[in-house]
Amino acid sequence: MSQRSFTLPDPELQSEFYADVPFKRFMAWIIDTILVTVVCVLIVPLTAFTGIFFFGFLLLVVGFAYRAITLANNSATWGMRLTSIEMRRMDGNRFDLGTAFLHTLGYHISFTFFIIQVVSIVLMMTTARAQGLTDHLLGTVAINRAARY
Repeated sequence: MSQRSFTLPDPELQSEFYADVPFKRFMAWIIDTILVTVVCVLIVPLTAFTGIFFFGFLLLVVGFAYRAITLANNSATWGMRLTSIEMRRMDGNRFDLGTAFLHTLGYHISFTFFIIQVVSIVLMMTTARAQGLTDHLLGTVAINRAARY
C-alpha cells in the first residue's frame, strides 16, 4: 500500500490536531504498559516460570517489539489508537519500520535516564506541536487522528 504524503497541520491555524495530545499520549502509555505487562505475565508460564527471574528483561524485550511493530504497521500503538492519536514524520507520512525502530529506541533510552524523560515531558507540555525529545531528534510528531471519510 502506498503512502499518501501531506503536510503536517500548522499548530496555530489547525490547533485541533494538537489539542490534548500530551494527555492522550500519557493515557496511551498507561494502556500500552498494561497490555505489555499482561502479555509478559501470560508468557511466564510458557518459560516454565523461569521468566519470573528475568521479568524486567522480558518486559523490555516484549515492550520494544510491541511498540516497534505497532508503530511500523499503523503509526500508532494500540493505546494510541484507543486515544485517537497517531505518529507522523515531518513530511506527513506514517512511520516505516526504520522510523518506528528509531522512535522506539529513543523512547527506551529516555526511560533509562530520568533527566532525559523529564526534558521530554517538558518539551511535550510546552512546544507548539507537543513533541518530546525523541520527536525533536527524529522529526516526528503525534497528532489527533483526522476523521476517516
